[in-house]
Amino acid sequence: MTTDKDYQVFEIENLVLQHGMTIPRAEVAYKTYGKLAEDKSNVILYPTSYGAQHYDTEWLIGPGRVLDSDHWFIVIPNMFTNGLSSSPSNLAAPYGGDRYPVFTHWDNVHAQRRLLSEVFGVDRLALIYGWSMGAQQALHWGAIFPDQVERICAVCGSARTSVHNKVFLEGVRSTLTADPNWQGDHFSDHPVRGLRAMGRVYAGWAQSQPFYREKLYEKCGFSSLEDFLVRSWEANFLRRDAHDLLASLDTWTRSDISDNEIYQEDLSRALGAITARSTIMPSRTDLYFTPEDSEMETAMMKNATFQPIESIWGHRAGNPVQNPADEATLREAVVSLLAN
Repeated sequence: MTTDKDYQVFEIENLVLQHGMTIPRAEVAYKTYGKLAEDKSNVILYPTSYGAQHYDTEWLIGPGRVLDSDHWFIVIPNMFTNGLSSSPSNLAAPYGGDRYPVFTHWDNVHAQRRLLSEVFGVDRLALIYGWSMGAQQALHWGAIFPDQVERICAVCGSARTSVHNKVFLEGVRSTLTADPNWQGDHFSDHPVRGLRAMGRVYAGWAQSQPFYREKLYEKCGFSSLEDFLVRSWEANFLRRDAHDLLASLDTWTRSDISDNEIYQEDLSRALGAITARSTIMPSRTDLYFTPEDSEMETAMMKNATFQPIESIWGHRAGNPVQNPADEATLREAVVSLLAN
């Protein structure tokens, strides 16, 4: 179904979620780039990340960019809970900010599979490229639908959310819900104080100690550290619905490619089932998707290469909007992966 926006919406009636609730009319907002080949062999799926919509991540698509739209047909499906696809902020009653279902990546990838099949007639992907929660979705695809994925490029993500990562997420959640508008199960008004505080907590995790020591934020056009925290990090979260952000935290916390009826929490078996040629790219200085965790997961995959990004940009090395060197690293990795 076409909308008056720059994206389209795929509707699914009575979508039964992994945790048992039903969405009478689920929506997956998506946008496409490039041209689908006649044999449908050139499809790249590019899922979104935490707090992001396709507007935020499409910058790396285009001629000569990380995902080259001159040669590939790229589909960005907006993740459930991101405010465009089905989310607490747009679900019809009886759902709402104070009562919304748990969405998992199992739900995301099954909805995406239906989108690709029913709209485009695509049953095999040349590549799934994802950063952060997008990388989580890419690895879910590889484990759940191994015969439908040729390649995976997972950037700064994980197959299972680590315990330390969960500690970070609980800190973010507690900061947001400390806002005076938090009523125990919903916000009574837009939690400006909580969102600003959330942005400042997030800033300390998403970029590394050397990033701040070398004041790289000044090279990005910010006049001071305070300017960076206010205009970049606070602004990033103030634009979002707080209930959507909480729901996305739930999805992230529960992310585990083996938490399903197929693998029954056996992570080694789930990773071993991925047949796609894969490049696993953590940032060397990522503070919550650590390279050590990624290296352990890569060792359990049959056809994967561990290729860390040597960068001091921390987690943001995987989404280098203002960092041409790391963008070049990502582009080279994708070109190499697609060349074979």
